[in-house]
This record gives sequence, structure tokens and C-alpha cells, in this order.
Amino acid sequence: MAKRTLDITIAGTAFVLLLPLLFLIGALVWSADRKSPIFRHMRIGQGGRRFGCLKFRSMVTNGDDVLRAYLAVNPAAQREWDETHKLTNDPRVTPLGAVLRKTSLDELPQLINVLRGEMSLVGPRPIVTAELERYGTAFETCFSVTPGVTGLWQVSGRSNCTYAERVALDLDYATRWSFARDVAIMLRTVPAVLAQRGSR
Repeated sequence: MAKRTLDITIAGTAFVLLLPLLFLIGALVWSADRKSPIFRHMRIGQGGRRFGCLKFRSMVTNGDDVLRAYLAVNPAAQREWDETHKLTNDPRVTPLGAVLRKTSLDELPQLINVLRGEMSLVGPRPIVTAELERYGTAFETCFSVTPGVTGLWQVSGRSNCTYAERVALDLDYATRWSFARDVAIMLRTVPAVLAQRGSR
């Protein structure tokens, strides 16, 4: 209950204060190609429930086709994708999207997910169906808690973590959760973003 109260209080306050920035980013993304600035991606959350995780769109709209073509002719990129489900040089990302990702501003719409109760401020990152097998038997424990906007993985240098390390961090968080630990992770999030240990 204390965790949910903290989520609503902080997410609600942040959403109101950041509303002008949200509108500005949305307008900038829309102006690039006149398409929706918000990307709703189906993710797996607590207890295996699926929900639409919100982000500012940072990729071209035909991203799946671009990715397939890129991986087909780049074996090193294919190996990186198989290992981490991410790419250091992702051809789908737009110039503005690269800035939003580096600063983690693309994730601001997830404040809405938090207010809806689909996400928490702190927790394991929600995953896509293709990532399920990577969690193996750890999935049930890792996702016994609500997925978060930030978490132990994000403040531990996520761009440098292997997927196995990510699962281990999620498992550690889920089994050793405490209110004080959530606060500590939130306090570490801003320095991690400023140090650009964020997403790619």
C-alpha cells in the first residue's frame, strides 16, 4: 500500500509539472513525419498480464522492416540482438529519438502507466513475449512484483549488462524488495541518466 501511495503521489505530481515538456516533445516528434508521437507497445507485466506500455516514439514507423533488413546483412548486429535484444547502432532510431533515448525522456509517458496501476515507479522492466524464455524459471518470481519505469537494472549500467545479468538483477530486486530500497533506486536514477547509463 505504501508503494502504491508513493507511486500515485510522485507520478501524479511529476505528470502535472512536466505537462508543458510532454506537449513540447509530442509536438516535436509529430512534426518530423506527422504521425502519432506516442508508441504503445504490448508488454508483459505483473503476473504475466499484458498491457500497452507507453513511450514517445523514437523510431521510424516501419521499424520492423528496417530491423530485419539490417540484421540480415550485419552478422555482428544479429549476435548483439540475440544476446541483449538491443543494438548499439539501431537503424530504426530517428535523430530526435536518439536524443530522447539517451536522456530517457522517451519514457515520460509511462507516468500514465503508473497512474493506471500497470507499472510502478520502481521495478523490473516489462518485457515482450520474445523475451519470456530468457527468464526461464525466474519469470514467476521476477514478475510477482509490478514492473517499473526505473529499477535496479537501469541504475546498474543497463547498456553494459548482459541479458543474464539483467535477469539476475530483476530477481534480486523481486526477492529483496523494501520501501527504502525503492527510494534509493529512485535517487540513483537521475545520476544514472545524467551519466548516460541509460537506454540504447
